[in-house]
Amino acid sequence: MSAREFVVLGTASQVPTRHRNHNGYLLRWDGEGILFDPGEGTQRQMLRAGVAAHDINRICITHFHGDHSLGLAGVIQRINLDRVPHPVTAHYPASGQKFFDRLRYATAYRETVALREEPVAGDGTLAQGPPYVLEARLLSHPVESFGYRLTEPDGRRMVPELLARHGIKGPDVGRIQREGVLGGVTLDDVSEHKPGQRFGFVMDTRLCPGVHALAEGCDMLVIESTFLDADEALATDHGHLTAGQAARVARDAGVRHLVLTHFSQRYTDPWEFERQARAAGFEGELTIAADLARVPLPKRA
Repeated sequence: MSAREFVVLGTASQVPTRHRNHNGYLLRWDGEGILFDPGEGTQRQMLRAGVAAHDINRICITHFHGDHSLGLAGVIQRINLDRVPHPVTAHYPASGQKFFDRLRYATAYRETVALREEPVAGDGTLAQGPPYVLEARLLSHPVESFGYRLTEPDGRRMVPELLARHGIKGPDVGRIQREGVLGGVTLDDVSEHKPGQRFGFVMDTRLCPGVHALAEGCDMLVIESTFLDADEALATDHGHLTAGQAARVARDAGVRHLVLTHFSQRYTDPWEFERQARAAGFEGELTIAADLARVPLPKRA
């Protein structure tokens, strides 16, 4: 199994269909799991996808419409039922605190796990550590909505040919990595820059500055494309994107792998979203999300 992969639990907008569950997505990032927007039925979709409650370290809610949050009650109770051995952190719009409280305590259950509430009040960094920096950006929707972005810190890759040229081997390789210089040879002399991976998650929104900020330079961008381009006026009115709009955002941001999701039930042919994304000029890797699909993040550049 890929150490970094995106697991699709549901892809339907507003209501589930015969073939699409309400929204739900899990990002596996090395040893952590981040659950995004658990809509109704997420707990069962987790079972079908081989995702356990133990896999969840963070929960990120973009906004409190039901197709993005009604599954939260069941997920929280399952985390406690299974006695997940680590704390779980929840991020969600601060303006929706009353909705989070209702979902967290929708029914009686025994709390066995520390669930840390960290509501989002505006743009900024939510968490910062060695695996990634987690940020939020305000989006444009009828209710307050935030998108999320993970950025891996940049690093350096040791180049065997350069190490050999400077006669550095064995324990000295680790030493120059730690100290930055060895016998007049610098770390830059024997290594090259390795950019960290970037992942963006954009749900219900019109085009706005937050969309572009979240997408910029992403290795993988997961973004809603509720409507096809012929219904752009309807999309704008309801606070959504079309397939062409989402693809142009990805094209202009230099996204390597675009994942389109959150499809309106009015459309019967999902591949029309692919056709419109390509017509909009996106030439990178493209996935039209399907329930229970697993999408590996692109290999590090």
